[in-house]
Amino acid sequence: MEDFKQQIKSVAGRIERIKGNILTEEATKTSLIMPLIQALGYDIFNPEELVPEFVADVGIKKGEKIDYAIMQDNDPVILIEAKSVNEVLTKHDSQLFRYFGTTKAKFAILTNGVEYKFFTDLEEQNKMDQKPFFTINMLDLKEVDIVELAKFRKNDFDVVNVLTTASELKYTGEIKQYLGRQWEEPSEDFIKVILNDIYQGVKTKKVVDNFRDLVKKSLNQFVNEKVNDKLQKALNSSSENNEDPNINAAIEVEKEKENIPTEVKSQQDEIHTTEEEIEGYVLVKLILKEEFDPARVYYRDNKSYFNVLLDDNIRKWICRLGFNGSNKYIQLNNESRTNIKIESVNEITNYKNEILAVARQFETLVSK
Repeated sequence: MEDFKQQIKSVAGRIERIKGNILTEEATKTSLIMPLIQALGYDIFNPEELVPEFVADVGIKKGEKIDYAIMQDNDPVILIEAKSVNEVLTKHDSQLFRYFGTTKAKFAILTNGVEYKFFTDLEEQNKMDQKPFFTINMLDLKEVDIVELAKFRKNDFDVVNVLTTASELKYTGEIKQYLGRQWEEPSEDFIKVILNDIYQGVKTKKVVDNFRDLVKKSLNQFVNEKVNDKLQKALNSSSENNEDPNINAAIEVEKEKENIPTEVKSQQDEIHTTEEEIEGYVLVKLILKEEFDPARVYYRDNKSYFNVLLDDNIRKWICRLGFNGSNKYIQLNNESRTNIKIESVNEITNYKNEILAVARQFETLVSK
């Protein structure tokens, strides 16, 4: 699985580098889509595994072609409709919808080489759902996305297994989107549900409007407190072992949340703090815990890199994490400002001694 993760991240890095030079649908297919199909383990030059321009008759129309069909036992199992990297996918859903019912395939993918939408027939058999059960953006990969994508690998692909999890994936995704919308701007119905147990009066529009900001503030505080409590427990029980489950627990806590904790949240709306940056922050904090109170460790994010600080003091930056591009690095605030190229976030733990040495220098300066 680890090898597959690296393969997918490599494909994603390539997409990020070259997508600006791709202008046509054909270039999107050969440069962006084919490498991903290959990473899934399919022989793109073997018609027993992948058929380009697969013929699918639609009603009275004969000879209708789908860009690709992934084959299993001489039957199509996954249909792929490709569009140019510069096109928005939503307007093409109806085209793929027509194709789906004409073959034995149980899955269909609509993609522009960056975004991949996975469809099946959860709502009505042999009729493609209007909404995808799974969507992945190659420029915003999450660990859980790669895990789900792995189910479509040639050696692991099982129709029944994927269908079993498709329903949960679809509705979990929709629930998360709904909660995300309520997080940003609570709706009147959502506020009324909350008020049912805490406000005994009539829920007039004026009452709802008066509670809107309070509900939003309460949601933020509740989630932040839960996240910080779990993170602190993980920090308090961690050990030196790089594979310590508490480290993974701390990282998983950060992955599951929708917002960054108050103590480390960037105040600049235009800056997007990524999942990998949070992972790096947690690992550095766990390393420093051996000699420093975790409450002293903060971060500040900016467009170019991600700072990990001591005492929330920008002059005491310990290291900078460069995870915004395909080439990851960690820069140490030592005398030579050492810049270390890394392949994955977990490699940060390989430089435990160096990170601690940088932090110690600030204590030395204070004592002098």
